[in-house]
Amino acid sequence: MTSELLDQALVEEATRKSGLIWVQGPGSPARALWHVWHGGAACLVGDGPGEQPLPGLADGATAEVTVRSKDKGGRLVAWTARVEELAPGTPAWEETVAELKGKRLNASDAEAVPERWARECRVLRLEPTGTTAPLPDGPLSEAPLPTPATTRRPVPAGLPRLLFRRRRRG
Repeated sequence: MTSELLDQALVEEATRKSGLIWVQGPGSPARALWHVWHGGAACLVGDGPGEQPLPGLADGATAEVTVRSKDKGGRLVAWTARVEELAPGTPAWEETVAELKGKRLNASDAEAVPERWARECRVLRLEPTGTTAPLPDGPLSEAPLPTPATTRRPVPAGLPRLLFRRRRRG
């Protein structure tokens, strides 16, 4: 019982303090998402124009959430969540959107955000199921995905002279 309470406290405190959480839905890769901790769950908004994508997160599904340390960036805890999509206009949706709106940075239409979210976005709650995953023993690094944006070319011949030339005193 004590272990369960400690796990619950760790999940809540770590998730509340972290600005980003890594969320992995069934059949989709883990993605960093901004959130707000409200009412015992991590609340997200997305899947609309100008908002974060929420692939693989469907109402009633489960998701794996990984929380990082805000100061060091290392993994603190990983937990399983039940995904709940809130219907626009319900009291739970209104409360959650009020919290999300206060934390949403750089919204182009700050006052009209709730109406836009009701029309074009999904608001989700990720409620902890009570199970936490053990921390891994080894590294979890993976090779980056191939992309044409990461080409390597030889250093231009004149670059070392530009970088390392000595300034002349006159």
